[in-house]
Amino acid sequence: MRSTTAQPPAAASATQTTAIDGKTPITAHRPRVEYFDTADLTGTDAHGYVHSVEDCHATPWGLKVTLRTPAPPHRYTESWLLPALSLRVTVQHAGAAHERDQAHHLEIGEITQVEPHRWRAVDHYLRIEARNGRAPRMSGVDELLAAHAAGYVDSAQTQRIIEHGNAVVAGIAAHGHNLDRWLAGHKVALTWL
Repeated sequence: MRSTTAQPPAAASATQTTAIDGKTPITAHRPRVEYFDTADLTGTDAHGYVHSVEDCHATPWGLKVTLRTPAPPHRYTESWLLPALSLRVTVQHAGAAHERDQAHHLEIGEITQVEPHRWRAVDHYLRIEARNGRAPRMSGVDELLAAHAAGYVDSAQTQRIIEHGNAVVAGIAAHGHNLDRWLAGHKVALTWL
């Protein structure tokens, strides 16, 4: 995998706060921003580093990105960036085949196509783990609240992010704890390795 260094963004001063559990220190940070280019098959991570991707192509409902993972136990990571749902859905594979009881990792965020071949994904801190037949689990609220306390997201945006996360969890639950059924209700059909 090719990896080159780009000029990283200016570092923000870190702010420590306490997690909801009252014990774990949380370091507040700005929303992480990534870019994907469908023409040259690259992804630029939140630190400004450019990486090759296996596949990166647009569909009617978003962008699919596939990359090889250099370290075991996972060999492939696939992500779907879904602008209309403000979601990134990711699975990790140990092999080339999709597992039946695969965990889907959802990230709340802002996804936009900024140029004909360039997409931007902004992480809004909240993550949801969804496994078919099980209640989805949301995490990252403490990270979002730390970012709010540090002034990286305002009150209205923080409220919208939390409401959106809750709506995604409730939507999946209302569809029998099945992510694919919930997505189908939004006219989205994801494919995996």
